[in-house]
Amino acid sequence: MNRRERQHAILELVRERALSTQAEVAAALREEGFDVVQTTVSRDIADLGLVKVRAPSGRLVYAPPGTTDADKLHALAAAMRRYAVATEVAGNLVVVQTPSGYASALAQAIDEAAHPGIAGTIAGDNTIFVAARDGVSAHALRDELTGYLLQGAA
Repeated sequence: MNRRERQHAILELVRERALSTQAEVAAALREEGFDVVQTTVSRDIADLGLVKVRAPSGRLVYAPPGTTDADKLHALAAAMRRYAVATEVAGNLVVVQTPSGYASALAQAIDEAAHPGIAGTIAGDNTIFVAARDGVSAHALRDELTGYLLQGAA
């Protein structure tokens, strides 16, 4: 297997798994049938320009270049401004209202943002339940999400 195939496999692995160390990447590659050592993985990571981002678990993990925490939060803010019309707290959930048919798109944007305070989402047609992680106040999370609605407003 050549370098290009190995690097393609690395990109796929970091998109699919939370890999934090070069040793974890090397082990995952070996599981995929690549015979690699840590120094080869180190070169590949540098060549690919992989970055470390915070996963929902709070761990720093490898991600493709251009995928930074700030990029993800900017995308979340843009999606909130585009789709959300109201937010409210219900227990440890934040309920987000959208126009009919837009909840799924916004829920996907929330999930892709990998916000460390969000455990996950459930979307209907015009309503999303956003579950706050243990130790995260649903009120604080609602305030943050609502703040995205106001960004750029005069």
